[in-house]
Amino acid sequence: MNYKNIFLLSAGLALVSCGQQGKAESDTDFQDAIKTALSNGGSIDINSLQWTREPGGFEVKGDTILITTAPHTDLWQRTYYHFQNDNAPVLQMKTREKFFSFVVKTDFTQSHQRFDQCGIVMYLDSENWLKGSVEYENEKFQHLGSVATNGGYSDWATTAIPADVKTMWYRFSRREDDYCIECSTNGTDFSQMRICHMQAGGEEISFGIYACSPEESSFTAAFSDMKITECMWKAHDGQQPD
Repeated sequence: MNYKNIFLLSAGLALVSCGQQGKAESDTDFQDAIKTALSNGGSIDINSLQWTREPGGFEVKGDTILITTAPHTDLWQRTYYHFQNDNAPVLQMKTREKFFSFVVKTDFTQSHQRFDQCGIVMYLDSENWLKGSVEYENEKFQHLGSVATNGGYSDWATTAIPADVKTMWYRFSRREDDYCIECSTNGTDFSQMRICHMQAGGEEISFGIYACSPEESSFTAAFSDMKITECMWKAHDGQQPD
């Protein structure tokens, strides 16, 4: 079933496209997703999520968002491969809050073709973004990894995990213009994947979820258990700054 351009309501909430906003937001009408979520005990108002690019199809079921990818969708800039791919569907919320953590569970049971992937993202523009995901490789293993793209050049840090792993939690944390991505197989015990500085990530940011299929494939990724918490990436208590 193709859910493209269908906005399914859940408890009266709808996902909206960035193109439907009609006007730039002023300081007066800006709705900060983090402040709103923290005032609601960490729960995320789906109205605060906006498509940067819509997927081949999507559906909302309760607190779960299903994203169906289209073939030849990806995020990558230049490094090693020399191509520039910037068409993956991205669903995000905006904030100016400098200290917080965002948690989401991903289920990629249907992922079965090379490079199929889904996870967390902070997409600022085509040349500045950060993502963490599991990327399918073959029947034996897949890549758990993260990409930081600063100024139009991507890197990719990965580790191989068994191909039968089909769920992963991520925790995305911000401390001003520095960021941390962690992962967990049970939603409780998180392990660090990456700490990085984002050159364009010092003020207002957008962050959320993404899924894509760089080759000739399509799958449906499920995102659930989304919540906002106080920053779980605590201040460094060792060597002091110079």
